[in-house]
Amino acid sequence: MEAALAKAERARKKKNSAETAVPGTAVAYLRVSTKEQRISGAGIGAQRAAIEAAAEREGWTITAWHSDEGISGGKGPAERPGLAAALADITSGRAERMIVHKVDRLSRKFSDSVMLMEAAITEGWPLYVVAQSASTHDQHGRFLLRLFANLAEDERDTIRQRTRDALAVKKAQGVRLGRPSVLSDEVVTRIVLAHRGGAGYARIANDLNRAQVPTARGGKIWHPSTVRSVLAGQDAARISRELSEAGGQ
Repeated sequence: MEAALAKAERARKKKNSAETAVPGTAVAYLRVSTKEQRISGAGIGAQRAAIEAAAEREGWTITAWHSDEGISGGKGPAERPGLAAALADITSGRAERMIVHKVDRLSRKFSDSVMLMEAAITEGWPLYVVAQSASTHDQHGRFLLRLFANLAEDERDTIRQRTRDALAVKKAQGVRLGRPSVLSDEVVTRIVLAHRGGAGYARIANDLNRAQVPTARGGKIWHPSTVRSVLAGQDAARISRELSEAGGQ
């Protein structure tokens, strides 16, 4: 966040006389965190409708829309091209203010949200959040936005903890959590049988290299760590179970 804001500040200072934004103009920022939301459009449409309604109510003209789709709110602005572009519009004078639907669309990290709010206050451009009808332009609005920024981070922490707890339960139930292999069953079976026969990771890797068997990604070189990853995967677990049930070695 600091690097992105510093870059925007340098760009602003580089101009001897910064372009003055037309009064009543605004840049809108949208964000959804999952690929499913990006593909389906779920979330983005609701945010856009809420922002359009607020702009019409306040008499603002939206000059640009920027979005980050399938990107987590925990990532900084340098990893979010849409947010970086929205900031650039503000610092270059192409818009007078920024509008977002909710604070958690801006960021789910308290420090990033507050730093951006402080930049808005210092540089004199309002950040308006539709859901709270609050802006950094006044003291009460700043209080509300800091409060909701704190809540957004707390919700992020809660979601992460629930995910960890759910994974721990699945692991305790014996559910394999590794990624499915993209290798053929023939290759996975070969690796499983070699390992069950007492071969170590390095020996299995050397045997596969001599046989010129491609890796899962089409590579030519197997490493002990690559073999270990295959054996930790879901397909290896399935094949090992099938071998045991069939009386295999």
